[in-house]
Amino acid sequence: MSTEIFIPQWISVLFLIAIPIPVVLIGLAARKGAPQHRKNVSLYTVLVFYFSYFTYVTICSFNGLLDKIFFPPVILLYTTFPLMIFLFTVVIRSTFYKTIVENIVLEDLVKVHIFRLIGVFFLFLAYHETLPKFFAIVAGLGDMITAITSVFVANAVKANKPYAKKLVYFWNSFGLIDILFTAISSLVLTKISIDTGAMGVETLAKFPFCYIPAFAPPTIVFLHIAIYAKLKKNYS
Repeated sequence: MSTEIFIPQWISVLFLIAIPIPVVLIGLAARKGAPQHRKNVSLYTVLVFYFSYFTYVTICSFNGLLDKIFFPPVILLYTTFPLMIFLFTVVIRSTFYKTIVENIVLEDLVKVHIFRLIGVFFLFLAYHETLPKFFAIVAGLGDMITAITSVFVANAVKANKPYAKKLVYFWNSFGLIDILFTAISSLVLTKISIDTGAMGVETLAKFPFCYIPAFAPPTIVFLHIAIYAKLKKNYS
């Protein structure tokens, strides 16, 4: 199996500072889409839910539940899958979600993805040889490209450009494929690591980077589906 992983402390500290940003941006987007009398409630609902979830993930991590090397990875069973199920069976059917998708402007949903600049941490971890380089570079650059281009896509929608609809479809599909690639390839690398002892993605099961698989795949996929739903409403 892989040797002991060493991650410079500054990377972990910087990551802990950065990880609340996605939650705040999602909460602010929910606030924009909420009715006037429920704007603050919507923001606080998102913040309380995700920070409670992060607390749960932290407790699991410090109890040693998430970094056990099995297939499928234990972190998926305790965090990723339950969050995915909750988002796509409870939240997506809720009046809360439907109201926000109905009222929020498309460009605000797109701009939320600026938080995927956090993908730079894949590159930091690869540089310090704690993640397979090919995986980290593709996943990290994919996130960063999605984040940076979200600004231009949102501006095209706001300006009502004639190509805006096609541009959002292309950009949204790229971002969705990127996060699915990251999730699937991490599973493949885990299986290879168990079978051969090659470097896997066990760094992403350790604190604080366990927040990435616990939070990112379900949430980002959910946001992309919300954009498809909003596109359908806007251009049907």
